Amino acid sequence: MTRILITGFEPFPGAPFNPTGPLVERLLKLRRPALADVERIGHIFPVTYGAVDRELPQLIAKHTPDALLMFGLAARTPHVRIETRARNDITTIWPDAGHTRIKLGKIEPGGPRALYFGPHTALLLRAAQATAVPSATSRDAGRYLCNYLSWRAIESVYDARKGARGPRLAAFIHVPLVPRGTLQRRAGTTPRVTLDDLVHTGEALLLTMIKLSRREPESSVQPAVRAVA
Repeated sequence: MTRILITGFEPFPGAPFNPTGPLVERLLKLRRPALADVERIGHIFPVTYGAVDRELPQLIAKHTPDALLMFGLAARTPHVRIETRARNDITTIWPDAGHTRIKLGKIEPGGPRALYFGPHTALLLRAAQATAVPSATSRDAGRYLCNYLSWRAIESVYDARKGARGPRLAAFIHVPLVPRGTLQRRAGTTPRVTLDDLVHTGEALLLTMIKLSRREPESSVQPAVRAVA
């Protein structure tokens, strides 16, 4: 049975409503023939560096997922963003939700400038765009918890390629802030992304990750690499 770990984040200061929690819950409840032999494990991270460092390894050790599909909130972005890399940067200005402030500004001092998710992000973009929800790839996951989780997830994929227990591939998806309830769209206005839209796109991404996780490793995943720009 294929195992997919699907994660989101709790609300945090500045974002009292985080749609990634409801999104993960809806994806876990989907009933589709293509999901019959797939075990979906959901997890919502507290917005702290310590929680990511503690809980991600525990989840991988307990469930041994074949793939990680992670969601985070990008409140100022009106579309879905498929992140292509994690940068070796971490904010020294904003503390996490547990009031932890990082002083060094680097996730791995002396490490590579960035780690890449791999070529499968292009296939994820194609799947997202097929749902007609505005979507694009991104090279900047920020300098906060979303980027931090992305870095740790890519590390786990890289470790798995060297023989450790871990996922074969990972993906991080930034989603826009959506209305809490049903949105009544007015004629002549620009359509706004809703939670139903995110679930539709999330389902397409989930099915793509399942297909990719069943391929030979070389066809869907590349090792974490040093950034050249």
